[in-house]
Amino acid sequence: MADRRLAWLAGALLVASAAFLFWGLKGPAAFILTLRGTKLAALLLVGAATGMATVLFQTVAMNRLLTPGIVGFDALFVFLQSALVMGLGGLGLAQIPSTLRFGMETLLLMGAAMALFGLLLRRGAGDITRMILTGVILGVLLRGASDLIQRMLDPSEYSVVQQAMFVSFGAVPRDALGLAAVVLVAACGAALRLAPALDVAGLGRGMARGVGLDHDRLVMVALALTAAMVSVATALVGPITFLGLLAASLARALMDSHRHALLLPASALIGALILTLGQFAFERLLGLQSTLAVLVEFFGGLLFLFMVLRRRPA
Repeated sequence: MADRRLAWLAGALLVASAAFLFWGLKGPAAFILTLRGTKLAALLLVGAATGMATVLFQTVAMNRLLTPGIVGFDALFVFLQSALVMGLGGLGLAQIPSTLRFGMETLLLMGAAMALFGLLLRRGAGDITRMILTGVILGVLLRGASDLIQRMLDPSEYSVVQQAMFVSFGAVPRDALGLAAVVLVAACGAALRLAPALDVAGLGRGMARGVGLDHDRLVMVALALTAAMVSVATALVGPITFLGLLAASLARALMDSHRHALLLPASALIGALILTLGQFAFERLLGLQSTLAVLVEFFGGLLFLFMVLRRRPA
């Protein structure tokens, strides 16, 4: 039954992708399909990686309320962008080849993300209140540092940072997209191979160690995969805080299972489907360009608030 649901999700994503590519196709078809294909690839990669990374992060954190964005990752991205513009200048940053810039930003984000996630999970994985507060405080500190840097920038350099602060699927470099695809497909494949171990880790550290699982090593591997997927997705299009929470929550509700062999692909398919259907509706049906990320954040924020208020005190 669950496998059938995965097949339905895959079919729905295939139909949505075809509609995104071919709906209202006029004029120079080859040129338009190239542009649409690049954007569709970015939508699929970012949606799938964000959904799968959130399930991984929630499993090792032992809490379904958390996403990497909630604990300060998005603020970290804006801070690194501000620091890069201040150090290299807007013109110097623009002169870096897109693939090299993408790789540099991804490596910086991955290193900082591993330090951030490791600190939070080591100190507060069993205490949801302390963990969220720590992430929020780190986010506030990073945003404050970003604001300070941005006030010292020239208006032209500040515009470079401002563009990076908002999600954009329309300006994805094709060469960077190819590199991102390789990294994300490899990371998603590695995450699927961890599915049986993640099922055991979901029982808790003590029980997992009792059945012979090297829980600490699994947490570090899962964190590394989470950092890789979120870093690549964020460096590619910008930060989307609540997309992962939407995808992971819908996957758990639809699959109604604790098995990560089902949850991981379901969250990937749902994340990609949310972005593809949303972008199709706004671009093809409504003629809009930049409201999808705003709506994803709005409904994801409402879902997070609902889950927090619904949660019973221990």
